[in-house]
Amino acid sequence: MIVILKQIFMKKKIFISGIIFIILFAVATWYYVFEYSKIHHRNVADEKGITIEATVLVRDFQKDETTANAKYLNKAVEVIGNLAEINKDQAGNTTLTLKSDDPLSYVFCTLKTKEALHVKDSSMKVKGICTGFLSDVVINEAIIEP
Repeated sequence: MIVILKQIFMKKKIFISGIIFIILFAVATWYYVFEYSKIHHRNVADEKGITIEATVLVRDFQKDETTANAKYLNKAVEVIGNLAEINKDQAGNTTLTLKSDDPLSYVFCTLKTKEALHVKDSSMKVKGICTGFLSDVVINEAIIEP
């Protein structure tokens, strides 16, 4: 009888420990997703960026994508180039397309703010995080530098 009671008690202990673990895991996940990521978000304005022209950046990725990824991927870059167009994406973010020497490849920048953009000059400097190369070089979290 005592052995049976010990087995029942051990099963309850394991069950309660499992429930406590699941609750702690859920709370930790919620905290990371909704609180920690807001506080510890990367601010490109505070980072020193790699200054490069849009034509050179596109050419580097077209020439050797592996080397360009090692040099630019997930790093702050300040891209200097001529504006091809201004649009909005599905989320309502303003996007800029900077020209390169190749008529099929551009530097595609998604601005950090959703506000409308009024550009006076076609030449500009955009600073953001390089997230890779599809047919265009993609820059996210971008801001326009003076």
